[in-house]
Amino acid sequence: MWLAVRAEWTKLRTVAGPGALLLAAAALTVAASAAAAAAASCPAAGCAVDAARVSLTGVQLGQAVVALLAVLVVGTEYSTGLISSTLAAVPRRATVLAAKAAVVTGIVLAAGTVAALGSVLAGRLILPGQGFTAAHGYPPLSLADGPTLRAAAGSVLYLALIALLGLGVTTLIREATVAVGVVLGLLYLFPILSAVVTDPDWERRLRQIGPSDAGLAIQDTLGLPGAPIGPWAGLGVLAGWAAAALLAGGLALGRRDA
Repeated sequence: MWLAVRAEWTKLRTVAGPGALLLAAAALTVAASAAAAAAASCPAAGCAVDAARVSLTGVQLGQAVVALLAVLVVGTEYSTGLISSTLAAVPRRATVLAAKAAVVTGIVLAAGTVAALGSVLAGRLILPGQGFTAAHGYPPLSLADGPTLRAAAGSVLYLALIALLGLGVTTLIREATVAVGVVLGLLYLFPILSAVVTDPDWERRLRQIGPSDAGLAIQDTLGLPGAPIGPWAGLGVLAGWAAAALLAGGLALGRRDA
């Protein structure tokens, strides 16, 4: 297993694409979070805005880049025919998929940590100027605060699970272009549907089962009793999507030719 992980790491770090995508994911996440913080406001009368979630808004943009990275890790090998060499070097296909998952998870966790820390810092610096002050019930964002720490750390895990979802879907489909469409569809279709349905019960169900809506519940620090799903339960739903995609991809990889 270690040799397979080392081989996947070597392949990943010797091409420019993954590194650029990781930088883009972190930069776009922080930039979008800063923009969201600058656009938020809390008037003198007070507000009920979740400051931690606002400061981590950029994760919704960064996830698309992370998904693209995961898709390319597998899709490029199929498009270039390199997958045949990979499977010849490591005949145990489950080991190949596990090694890819380990490497992708590691690099996304690193980039996600940078993105989350940068986003929280941006929120800490910007939000007080928008009225989110201690006088309005909003002390400066700090990772020493349990809910804020959970929202930030959970966002990092969220991005890692998105990467695993993309990896599993691409292993199943093999075609990178189609896989990108499927993964982005899963991430953004459920929020669109939940926004347009008029039945509140269906809206709640969609938010409970959609990978992005449910997973991003980990960022909630206010209004938890009335939320469609709890923070860790929501992240568990996303983990279920990722596990199902990896299982399906692994079974397909083991049963067919490269």
